[in-house]
Amino acid sequence: MAELKTKENDASVQSFLDSIEDDAKRADCVAIAALMEEVSGAPPRMWGKTIVGFGHYHYRYASGREGEWMRIGFAPRKRDLTLYIMDGYEERAELLTRLGKHKLGKSCLYIKRLTDVDATVLRELVTDSLSVMAERYPKG
Repeated sequence: MAELKTKENDASVQSFLDSIEDDAKRADCVAIAALMEEVSGAPPRMWGKTIVGFGHYHYRYASGREGEWMRIGFAPRKRDLTLYIMDGYEERAELLTRLGKHKLGKSCLYIKRLTDVDATVLRELVTDSLSVMAERYPKG
């Protein structure tokens, strides 16, 4: 079984955020980090070279594959800010209609800028996701 390449590490989150060249994207990432740290109660940690994650959980698939992953996180990508909402979006249609301009992946929320979304709704998404993750994976 292949080992997961993206792992929690001791790299400096502050240095990573400071290295974001685009001023507006850097400010958005600092704000997202503050939101996720406040709501999760967990300090930011680097996962791989480009993902900032908060908290962690142990998962095990029916196939036997298992590992550790962040409970919530984000990454500044070239085109978008990617937020990792680990439990997905199936139960959040109403919140998503109020969020603002975004795109979805399986557990990824893509936004261009924080000004494109409603900050209160984003906080609700983060809070709700962390609650679901705490129920599914109580140890962390």
